Amino acid sequence: MDTQELRTLRDLMRWGASRFAAAGLGFGHGLTGALDEAVYLALHAVNLPPDTDASWFDARVTQDERAAILHLFGRRIDERIPAAYLTHEAWFAGLSFYVDERVLVPRSPIAELIEQGFEPWLVPDAVTRVLDIGTGSGCIGIACAYAFAQAQVDLVDVSPDALAVAQINIARHDLHGRVRTVESNLFAGVAVERYDLIVSNPPYVDREDMTDLAEEYRHEPELGLAAGEEGLDIVLPMLREAADHLNPGGLLVVEVGNSAGALGERLPACPLTWLEFARGGLGVFAITREQLLDRKCAWPG
Repeated sequence: MDTQELRTLRDLMRWGASRFAAAGLGFGHGLTGALDEAVYLALHAVNLPPDTDASWFDARVTQDERAAILHLFGRRIDERIPAAYLTHEAWFAGLSFYVDERVLVPRSPIAELIEQGFEPWLVPDAVTRVLDIGTGSGCIGIACAYAFAQAQVDLVDVSPDALAVAQINIARHDLHGRVRTVESNLFAGVAVERYDLIVSNPPYVDREDMTDLAEEYRHEPELGLAAGEEGLDIVLPMLREAADHLNPGGLLVVEVGNSAGALGERLPACPLTWLEFARGGLGVFAITREQLLDRKCAWPG
């Protein structure tokens, strides 16, 4: 097909979606499918926001705009790069974040909990300290800083590269006064600190699933994905230590994705509350400090 026939944004979006589907691209980085990605990339190429009204889609594009859109489409197909890495932007809890291949693309269902202020477990106005473990881009912790306007937030990660991206996003949201980064393996760097909320989207992909990942996921840092044979190498130590870093009434919320079944088998008596989400998502649990201290929770190791 002569791409000169693609005259409007709508023409290019439809054509791009068809090409993406035919190429068998993998989708799972915050956008749900071929059409969503084609719309997102086309709008980005012409400097329009993702929430642009669809009435604009019938606008004619210039030669330069068509070339810019087709260039992004071509890279998405040929290199299998997630769309967010092509635009260096991802959206989480209604907020814009800078991303590149030093961090995972934000996509956690925890965004829905943040928007709800983690109610009914927490009283938002009473939350003064938040810890985000395995912060990556900083999206979860920074979104928490918006949800809890009085809170100080610590962003922890073992990767200096990830923390460099988190620093970009702290500056982007002008939160230097309330949000800081700490290079740390779990709680080692915040040993004397106590929090009202600890939230984490840690590595949780098990060995079998790592071998089956779509090519798009190979662009993400393996350090942010792989978590051993069962996918529990990070979450089990976190559970063992979390109570010592929570204030009375404090809450731990963790995403473990497809490793939820393995965790349930390892801790059958532990009162983990598995959460449901209106917008979809699974494998996220909540547990209070008092539940973590329950004798029924016999932590392995």
